Amino acid sequence: MRVPESISRLIIQEQLHRIGPVGLAAAAVAVLAAGVALAGVLPQWQALRELRATEADASAQVERVKRGELKIAVKPEQQALDSLRQQLPGQPEASELIERLYQLASAERINLARGEYALGVDPKTQLARYQIVLPVRGSYPQIRSFLRGLLGQLPTLVLEDLELQRKRIGDSELNGRLRMTLYLSRS
Repeated sequence: MRVPESISRLIIQEQLHRIGPVGLAAAAVAVLAAGVALAGVLPQWQALRELRATEADASAQVERVKRGELKIAVKPEQQALDSLRQQLPGQPEASELIERLYQLASAERINLARGEYALGVDPKTQLARYQIVLPVRGSYPQIRSFLRGLLGQLPTLVLEDLELQRKRIGDSELNGRLRMTLYLSRS
């Protein structure tokens, strides 16, 4: 048996009249809240579930790395820097290298006055950096030969600045200042 459409409308109108305007407003708010929950909260809840799954995967990979089952890929730049660190003399060898510098000067009969030395760390590479400023006195061929020997025997030494001057035009002896940096590994 089928209920006529006009009767079902009457039943609906009677129910709406019995609920009243406050009930209708409450029902509308409930429908609106359900819509907000579906539109706003549900995607956030799904994103949270995905983040938790990603966190679990990351934790599992960290454990695999700790156990040695998984190797971390090293960037080529980092490999090159690590290789350089292994080839550099260690920081404890600095005094021996400075002594070699003075031996080279002595072999060329160059006078090295007392210099300034500062040990620091390069912020980009984390390499030890021994900055050296030395007053130097000798003939041009002597100084040039000294510098060639320095750069040949101390490949981690960088000549940053060289100032040379003569007191008079006819003088064969030059006075100068060398600014160099000696790079060392921090081991």
